Amino acid sequence: MTAIAMPLGRLFRRWMAGATLLAAAALPAAAATLDTVKQRGSLLCGVSQGLAGFSDRGADGVWAGFDVDFCKAVAAAVLGDPAKVTYVPLSATERFDALAAGRIDVLSRNSTWTLEREAGLKLLFAGITFHDGQGFMVLRRPAIVSALELDGVPVCVQEGTTSALNVADFFRANSMRLTLHTLPTSAEALAALEAGRCDVLTTDQSALFAERLKLARPGEAVILPDVISKEPLGPVVRADDVAWFNIVKWVAHGLVNAEELGISTATVEEAMRSTKPNVRRFVGAEGDLGVKLGLDNAFAIRAVRAVGNYAEIYERNVGAGSRLAIPRGMNQLWSMGGILYAPPLR
Repeated sequence: MTAIAMPLGRLFRRWMAGATLLAAAALPAAAATLDTVKQRGSLLCGVSQGLAGFSDRGADGVWAGFDVDFCKAVAAAVLGDPAKVTYVPLSATERFDALAAGRIDVLSRNSTWTLEREAGLKLLFAGITFHDGQGFMVLRRPAIVSALELDGVPVCVQEGTTSALNVADFFRANSMRLTLHTLPTSAEALAALEAGRCDVLTTDQSALFAERLKLARPGEAVILPDVISKEPLGPVVRADDVAWFNIVKWVAHGLVNAEELGISTATVEEAMRSTKPNVRRFVGAEGDLGVKLGLDNAFAIRAVRAVGNYAEIYERNVGAGSRLAIPRGMNQLWSMGGILYAPPLR
């Protein structure tokens, strides 16, 4: 029996080893994005083609905005320098393809988190950085004060967005006639509104505040109070690299936690000297949280030093002190009446 059993045992072990190798070969290799970014020395960050307050390039060629600041925060955390970002402007229709193809490392471009985009496109949303909802901006129709009065009124929308799907659902649910004009870009949709092809523009409310500023007579446009959808916006990465996903996710959580802890650009040095355990963990004076992510332990405080905490980013770009003047509303901290909430860094 021994002479027979030993060859059979070796045969079985060889078969198992071969099966394991085949199974491993069938799995997608991790993208190792962190190593790629470090070797390149720059973060490739996908942004919009121009949306005031979120990602917009000035006449001097410098990018600025809420989404741009998040790119800078990731670069500061990973590369130690918020300036080490290459911004890649992308349309709504090409943004996810660009990410999947590896043309960018992270997408920070007012994108709505949906099941189809994660499961269908094999992407991962690294949290919600802006809680939004779809609305309507009306031009040349001063008598309209509610979205329920838009029956038969021509509406413009950008293709490749959740807005086109949501507006169709809204009109159908309310037995209203929809006259929809779908345009390739947000700029073309706004131009169609000004040219009279439509009297209503629909998109995320935050974008409506930004687009209104581009009109020749912004004061004539009215953003209706109706919100017809949930639009959780946040950064996106590929699903083949969980380590990179965790880095981007915890940079986002870090900015929110910094606001909760009272850590800002003005209090960074004070935070570095703090004796509070949660603050010491945040700045990297205790624990090895950054090391667990493949970074150093000061990653979170570097991000805050570069762009500020969540409140600073919001107010500077889209809040009361900006041209958009969007109330924080749901984007206020959970402890202050909003729904902004982040897991703790511990």
